[in-house]
Amino acid sequence: MSSQVTPDGQATPGLDRRTELREFLRSRRARLRPEDVGLPSHGRRRVPGLRREELAQLAGVSYAYYARPEQGYGETMSAEVLDAVARALRLNVEERDHLVRLAQPERPSVTQAAPPRQRLRAGVRHLLDALGVPAYVVDRRLDILGWNRLAAAVFGDWGRLPPEERNVARLAFLSPEARERFADPDSTAWKIVGVVRMNAGKSPDDAHFSSLIQELSHKSEEFRQLWARHEVSCGTVGETVRMRHPLVGEFDLVHEPMALPGGAPMRLVTYHAEPGSRSEEALRMLASWEMEPLP
Repeated sequence: MSSQVTPDGQATPGLDRRTELREFLRSRRARLRPEDVGLPSHGRRRVPGLRREELAQLAGVSYAYYARPEQGYGETMSAEVLDAVARALRLNVEERDHLVRLAQPERPSVTQAAPPRQRLRAGVRHLLDALGVPAYVVDRRLDILGWNRLAAAVFGDWGRLPPEERNVARLAFLSPEARERFADPDSTAWKIVGVVRMNAGKSPDDAHFSSLIQELSHKSEEFRQLWARHEVSCGTVGETVRMRHPLVGEFDLVHEPMALPGGAPMRLVTYHAEPGSRSEEALRMLASWEMEPLP
């Protein structure tokens, strides 16, 4: 993170793309050992993982050429070289896409002012109400834009929170009540950080997004530790999440996020239980409760 200056002279936080690129490459290099990639290991190493010259050898480029992106200068790298580096580092698809975005941004960096909070189309709100499973909609920053009654029963009544606190990442790290709804909150937090990192790479100049990251880094030691690992993720699809509810106990839900078409990036996130399971019965019990109308 670093501070940038807007045209009116005000300092605003922004994601330092060059720092992100440098530290991402170093973190991926550190997780590989010479024996993992068929290279001999010579003596003791002061730091874990491959050396720069070893990575350059694997990628088929000169040491000087590879060293530039680790210094934050990736603009000079061709797509072919980035592919070679990604293969040498054994990056998965999500990590490779993240590397390309950091190394070759689509446009010059211009700090973006915080846009007004997005509003859901009436049709999406009607869809949420019609779904018979817990569902909500988030934007790229993981702000929660809308949800249905069953989501409120499972995750907690977000309607009681100020709009600025309705954020998946913020709840995961700063709300003990929200964390208690997950049987394995540590695993959930790790996955959320991966999504935040991936999405932040897509909007590195979004001042509002960067302010959220700064707040979480300041208030949560867990977030700071996980953020330093530079993991990236698009979010798990079809994964089973074990929930914990004060009235129905623990039950399993299958997590299914999907992109909504049109306008700014938004995702519809749904959770369903396996048919005929005890978890499905737990959802039916929650759905049968009398709940106050959502705002």
